[in-house]
Amino acid sequence: MARPPDRPVVKDLAIFDCDGVLVDSEPIASRVLAELLSEAGFPLTAQQAIARYTGISVRAVLKQVEDEWGCSLPADFARRLGERDRAAFTAELQPVAGVDEMLRALAWPKCVASSGARDKIRVNLGITGLLRHFEPHLFSAEMVARGKPAPDLFLLAAAAMACRPQNCVVIEDSVAGVHAARAAGMRVLGFCGGGHAGPGHAATLLAAGASAVFKDMRDLSRLLAA
Repeated sequence: MARPPDRPVVKDLAIFDCDGVLVDSEPIASRVLAELLSEAGFPLTAQQAIARYTGISVRAVLKQVEDEWGCSLPADFARRLGERDRAAFTAELQPVAGVDEMLRALAWPKCVASSGARDKIRVNLGITGLLRHFEPHLFSAEMVARGKPAPDLFLLAAAAMACRPQNCVVIEDSVAGVHAARAAGMRVLGFCGGGHAGPGHAATLLAAGASAVFKDMRDLSRLLAA
C-alpha cells in the first residue's frame, strides 16, 4: 500500500501486536484450541498450543495441525473455534495490566497489527476498553498475502500510517512476530508479561531478535525513548 502523497510522514510509530500484548488472551485462546482439537481427535494441551501456535493466524494454525497429523480437520472446525473463542473472551478476557494507563500517556502515533481477524481484534479491544486508543488503525493478517513471520503485515501498517519502517517500533510477544518485525526492518521490543509467558520467554524473544524485553507496561515509554 503506497503512502498517499498529501499525507505527512510520521516521524515515529509504535506498532502493537494485540493478543498477549494488549489483551491477555493467549491462555484463553490456547485452552479453547486445545479442548476443541482434543475433541476432534487431535490431543493437545493448552501449554503445547502456546508453544507451537502463539503469534500466527488461525488459518496457519489449522494448516500446521493438519500437516503435523497428516489428516484434515472437520470442515466446520474454524467456525466452531471462533464461536468458542468469542464466548470465552466475552466471559474472561482482561486487558494486560497497566496497558490502558500506558496508552493514555503515550505520545507516539500508534496502531495494531495482529494475526487475528479484524473483527476479532475490534471485539477483543472493545471488551477490554482499549478500542478507543487505536480505531480505525487496526491491521490484520487477513489484509496481506502472508502473515507473520513474513514482514507483510508490519510493512502494510507502516505504509498506511505514513511512517518509514526504520522509524517504527514493534511491541511483540511471539517469536513469529519478532521475526516479522525484524524482516520488515523495524526495531522490536519483546513483551513477556502476558499470562502465557513462562520463565524462559524473555530469553526466547531476545534470541529471536528483540532489542530489549520487558514485562511491565510502565517500562514501555522509557524503552521507546531509548
